[in-house]
Amino acid sequence: MTVTPQRRRNQYARLMFVLLCLSSLLIVAGVCVGSAGFEPIQTFLSNPASHDIIWQIRLPRSIGAYLAGALLGMTGAIAQGLFRNPLADPYLLGSASGASFAVAFALMVFGGSPFAGYWLARLGLTGAAFIGAVVAVLLTLLLARGAQDRLKILLAGVIVGVIFSALTSAIAFRSPTILQALQSFLLGSTSFMTWAACLVMGSVLVLGLCASIALARVLDALILGARTATSLGVHQPQVGSLLILIMSLTTAAAVAHAGLVAFVGLVAPHLARSFVKAKHAKLIGLSALMGGILLLAADVLARGLLAPEELPVGVLTAVLGGGYLCWLMYDQPAKRQAP
Repeated sequence: MTVTPQRRRNQYARLMFVLLCLSSLLIVAGVCVGSAGFEPIQTFLSNPASHDIIWQIRLPRSIGAYLAGALLGMTGAIAQGLFRNPLADPYLLGSASGASFAVAFALMVFGGSPFAGYWLARLGLTGAAFIGAVVAVLLTLLLARGAQDRLKILLAGVIVGVIFSALTSAIAFRSPTILQALQSFLLGSTSFMTWAACLVMGSVLVLGLCASIALARVLDALILGARTATSLGVHQPQVGSLLILIMSLTTAAAVAHAGLVAFVGLVAPHLARSFVKAKHAKLIGLSALMGGILLLAADVLARGLLAPEELPVGVLTAVLGGGYLCWLMYDQPAKRQAP
């Protein structure tokens, strides 16, 4: 049955409404889940002493987790469109490994210092992760000699990622005392989200959405192939560099505040496309909402499943994302073979 443009618009509007409602419900759930597990929100409203727990800890953590997931989901949609590869994710340019190396190096230098207080530990690691992710992407582009050849970029990203991973392992081997703190970053954590982090990620998300949606038609043209895109007037080197710049900044902002959260950027665009067929102007926004829902849902589960203990959020996103990809792998061939 042919889907008319009007019907497709209605599907998109309904999906947006459902995702926004689900996002709101998950933020409320995030406020209600703490070290003691799920607690009705009436408990906090009736106890003025608990207001600080909501406004200073649980609410910024929930909103921060949502924003980090939205950044990864949006970046995943851009990466899959730019590289014409459904397996592309925000970390393919080496940003994750670069951030890990920078965090390990900062922990090695400052972790044992008696002057490294809480402020230095948090802001220093966040800034180090951001710088490391951006530097890794720049090295990838330098190694690939620009953004013209996508295959070279992917290979350069693999090389940069392997080198930085090896350096991170060497630092961990040399300074085993940093392993626990480094593991928290490598497995992903939303425990240290603050309103300042939400402001930074929210600003980057808005700027990234505006820039990527403005380039959405270019991504639509790139999907048709390099020659077709060129014939349509797309200047691929300049556009590719701009899109990679957007990817690097959005990924660095998410990684710096939430650590290495697996699979969210890969799975979110697939989930969006499974509900509605949309061009990149709409797909990018849907992927951002999907990414935010995925990471926030994983964060709520991570806090509530084993309360008062807490699971690393990256473990849950890996399990949920891997399970979805397994289902997708075995379900799609069956659909193609069906009469």
